[in-house]
Amino acid sequence: MYQQLKLGMVIMILGGVVTVPLTSHAEQGNDGTSAFTLGEVVVSAEKPAVEAAGTVEEVTAADIEASGARNLQEAIDLLPGINIRTGADGVPRIDIRGLKTRHSLLLLDGVPFNSAFDQQFDPTLIPVENIARIKVTKGPSSVLYGQGGLGGVINIITKKGSQKTSAMAGLETGDHAPYRAKASMGASAGKFDVFVSGSAAKTNSFPLSDAFSTTPLQPSSDRVNSSGERNNVFANIGFTPTEDLSLALTASYQQGDFGKPPNVIADPYDPFTSSVKYVRVNDFEGYSVQLAADYQVTKPFSIRSWLFFNKLDEEETQYDNALMNSFNLAKGSYSFDTKTDVIGLTLQPKYELGKAGTVTLSLSAEKDTWKSNGISTKSTNTAAFESTNKDVTLYSASVEYEVSPLPDVGLTFGYGHHWQDKDEGNDNGWSLLTSAYYDVTKSTRLKAAFQRNIRFPSIRQLYEGSSGDPLLKPERAYLFQVGVEQQLPGKTKLSLTGFHTTAKNFIQKEDASNKNKNYAENRYQGLELSAETFFVPRLLARASYTYTDSKDKSSPGWEEYQYTPKHRVTLEGKYDFDFGLTPYIGFIFVGDQYTYTKSGFFPVQKMAMEDFTIVNIKLTQKLQKDTWSLYFGVDNLFDENYETSYGFPQRGRFLYGGVEFRL
Repeated sequence: MYQQLKLGMVIMILGGVVTVPLTSHAEQGNDGTSAFTLGEVVVSAEKPAVEAAGTVEEVTAADIEASGARNLQEAIDLLPGINIRTGADGVPRIDIRGLKTRHSLLLLDGVPFNSAFDQQFDPTLIPVENIARIKVTKGPSSVLYGQGGLGGVINIITKKGSQKTSAMAGLETGDHAPYRAKASMGASAGKFDVFVSGSAAKTNSFPLSDAFSTTPLQPSSDRVNSSGERNNVFANIGFTPTEDLSLALTASYQQGDFGKPPNVIADPYDPFTSSVKYVRVNDFEGYSVQLAADYQVTKPFSIRSWLFFNKLDEEETQYDNALMNSFNLAKGSYSFDTKTDVIGLTLQPKYELGKAGTVTLSLSAEKDTWKSNGISTKSTNTAAFESTNKDVTLYSASVEYEVSPLPDVGLTFGYGHHWQDKDEGNDNGWSLLTSAYYDVTKSTRLKAAFQRNIRFPSIRQLYEGSSGDPLLKPERAYLFQVGVEQQLPGKTKLSLTGFHTTAKNFIQKEDASNKNKNYAENRYQGLELSAETFFVPRLLARASYTYTDSKDKSSPGWEEYQYTPKHRVTLEGKYDFDFGLTPYIGFIFVGDQYTYTKSGFFPVQKMAMEDFTIVNIKLTQKLQKDTWSLYFGVDNLFDENYETSYGFPQRGRFLYGGVEFRL
């Protein structure tokens, strides 16, 4: 009843108008910058047929500014088909249509940002002050992206300088004395353009809800081991020597530290709880460099290329006590310095055939390296030095053909072949895409897509300790989706998409041996309903409903896939008053998700997690012709006590405020 009451209150605040983005709206941030499209893998003057027939959501710089999102996680949290959970890893994990973070590709201006070690990523490390827009492709996607994107692709397009010189500086603070400072500048002159940005953030801890009952492992309302610091620098330099040639150098740097809050349940007889771990990343440092080029050889023929290097160094320690001052007294504790490198090259020729369509070829090579050195405790006061150095090389060759045989019809066909080269020998697999859309009328579009895709096992799954298996086979996924988009009067859009994904050779750890193995099959199916309206000038309202039915066919006793909610509702709205005030509200409801007993308990039992509702609000007032902005916000307005993983409570009510200056 309480959840329903809050839902009703939010709908009343939005004035009965609800919605989430179907397609991009053209507005950008008010900082005078434009988008760095040279880094996009799939680009066309018009929307490519592969995107028109697929499900692609966009979040713009204006959306980010309105919501107050601080990082990638918060920027995409309200999109349909997305579920974000935080558990023992201590960092948010982004699931797309039920598939996990490692099944999605993260690209920053074309540079892969998935970890070379486990193919996951931490979205809180990606700031938003340099983002022009985020494109999230769910389900079937272009074969030009290569292998790995079984769930989808998150493609971040950053800002670039434009003729209007722009600058921004901001400072934010809130509960538990955190701070976040940010700044950026963009400009262009003649054949050059430049954009630079940076941010620094620190958090002492995050507050738990007043409704949380303390435990011996969590004795206060300040979340244990949740402090952290994150610093980022980004730069983009473009050079256009001729009308036919564009060059760009992009670089980013990140540094900081953070803790991984432990499980709060101390009951050893609780069959659903995980073991308690005290882990901190005492220091991380990473950087990436990319050189991109686009050359229009002839009018129909162009070549685009990327050369990139991505490096991350982490010092992580698992302590054996809550004081985190020892790691040699308990089995399993460790202190490791881990380095991961990704270096690669992509070449993408494209040929325009006029009315006969467009053919794009993609050739890529990527080497992933993992080096780990440190001490691991085998038993009390018995530690051993360990050193590991592993690498794999990935190759992809893909071709994609787009054609519009009729003015209202678009077709896409794509094929890719992929290879993984490792010490034990080569493995290979293929991907296939076919998609179509049909504009029944100017306001009604029908679309359908099918893709077979693969994902090679990560270095972690192949080689980590006793759980690794170098003979693992690639995962395979078969993705189907059909949908309809409807334009309505009053600048209103509706979209309904049904999806079905079957994953085979899915890699999971076997309970008995804790060893990675290829399981038989997992299945995910459901629907996404979304709407967006601008029927009142200066009013934006969005809503979405996602239904996901998952089935784990590999684990006896398991039904729904763990932590995959069946129901997820999001609402979002803002209104721009003439005098510069913009109120914003965001709403998330998550229902019907489950957890299961841990390994060693038989028979397997299922437990329902508590449904939860999160409401965020923000008020922004612009002053002096939008030069200054003052804002105040509250995340988790109703101070909901909730978990996305069992035993890991999330942040309660959080108050913050800040100021921004723009030139």
